[in-house]
Amino acid sequence: MTYDLIIIGSGPGGYVCAIRAAQLGMKVAVVEKMKTLGGTCLNIGCIPSKALLYASEMFDEAAHGLGPLGVVVGAPKLDLAAMMQHKDGTVAANVNGVAFLFKKNKIDWVRGQGRIAAPGSVIVKAENGKETTLEAKAIIIATGSDVAQLPGVEIDEKMVVSSTGALSFAVPPKKLIVIGAGVIGLELGSVWRRLGAEVTVVEFLDRILPGMDGEVARQMQRMLEKQGFTFHLGHKVAKVGKAGAGVKATIEPMGGGEAKAIDADVVLVAIGRRPYTEGLGLEALGVKQDRGQVVVDAHFATNVPGIYAIGDVIRGPMLAHKAEDEGVALAEMLAGQAGHVNYGVIPSVLYTSPEVASIGKTEEELKAEGAAYAVGKFPFTANGRARAMRHTDGFVKILADAATDRVLGAHIVGFGAGEMIHEAAVLMEFGGSSEDLARTCHAHPTMSEAVKEAALAVEKRAIHV
Repeated sequence: MTYDLIIIGSGPGGYVCAIRAAQLGMKVAVVEKMKTLGGTCLNIGCIPSKALLYASEMFDEAAHGLGPLGVVVGAPKLDLAAMMQHKDGTVAANVNGVAFLFKKNKIDWVRGQGRIAAPGSVIVKAENGKETTLEAKAIIIATGSDVAQLPGVEIDEKMVVSSTGALSFAVPPKKLIVIGAGVIGLELGSVWRRLGAEVTVVEFLDRILPGMDGEVARQMQRMLEKQGFTFHLGHKVAKVGKAGAGVKATIEPMGGGEAKAIDADVVLVAIGRRPYTEGLGLEALGVKQDRGQVVVDAHFATNVPGIYAIGDVIRGPMLAHKAEDEGVALAEMLAGQAGHVNYGVIPSVLYTSPEVASIGKTEEELKAEGAAYAVGKFPFTANGRARAMRHTDGFVKILADAATDRVLGAHIVGFGAGEMIHEAAVLMEFGGSSEDLARTCHAHPTMSEAVKEAALAVEKRAIHV
């Protein structure tokens, strides 16, 4: 079979790239070894985790949040099987939606393990061992990422689990140890904390949420501790082993000191993800890699003509929406158009309760650059809608250039932060200033008024504080 474009991997980067390329008139094939389309994100990542996060939030709200509103109900009972059905149904709806879009756009799904035999040639090995050769003008690697392994700790997806195993517990663990205080660990830890687990987080850095604004991380840590999380920051996991019916983790301070043992039912290893390029044949082809990442130029081209890469396998944040934007940009470039990704305006969201959303520069980054900047902050405790909904935790923080007032970064801790961050994204995409945002009329009463007030606060003229 001959195509204009072959994409290996059907995650957000791969399937979005395929659809855009098909819209532009290309004949497209997508090679995917999983039984369903959508990659890690739709099957065992973003989508199922958000389904469980929302369901567990509703369970917690029924237990603790309704009484103060005058809604009197009995103590909620957990039906974990039904909650898992909700998760699985959500996943099925999304992956079936991608399959429908493939049919609509006449994209061929070739199921099997893909290997690039040569520029323009992909060999696909099916489950039964049969091999098929596909040919194309261009090949895109969109194989995503896999769970990063912790040396000396074996993941069995039963007592020591990755994010995949943590999405499918048959019963909530009584005690859960989370190794890693990043987004994945805190989100999944939040799910099981709300469903009854005692959650202990071990992180080798001296802070949670590495890469996010420091003030935001400190505030979020205090909120999670209030919810029942226990943190051991600045600690490494020396050993994990079975202990009776459970597991025992031995942790040590990074600066030296006495080791301590922590017992649990389950250990979740959530120390990040690594590019997945196994079996692609990149070494034999001479495709340049750097610490596991495929090296590409500004047009997503590797050093081997006709071979491109996008998403988690290349530089930049491992985020589904970043991969999607790259997929669209590359499809447009291959069609002779001017595709573009603005890496300075890619939002990042932690879907805990409350949420954390961030875009652009952090204060730490601006200080390291020696940039002159102004800060505007506004707390949700002073927001009328937040008070009405009993969601007053958190704040909005705007960072603007001291000379030009151009917004350089925005950070939100609070209910619905993941939705509110996008007005900052649009503003920054157009090079807007804090004054532009401050002079934009916001509906009252809304949580988003806090964003406007934070923009006003950049010039110390917030109204409601």
